[in-house]
Amino acid sequence: MNRINPNQTQVFFVDGRFETLTNEELEEFLLQIGTGDFTTGFEQDVTE
Repeated sequence: MNRINPNQTQVFFVDGRFETLTNEELEEFLLQIGTGDFTTGFEQDVTE
């Protein structure tokens, strides 16, 4: 994952593709893959 601005993150996949997601889309994506707790830690790391 790569934060590209305060409201967008690029998510890179193993197969080489990537998607640019808003914070809301990222949170939903992480919940779908079962890592919802990761969102909070990631946002803290980016802002520190």
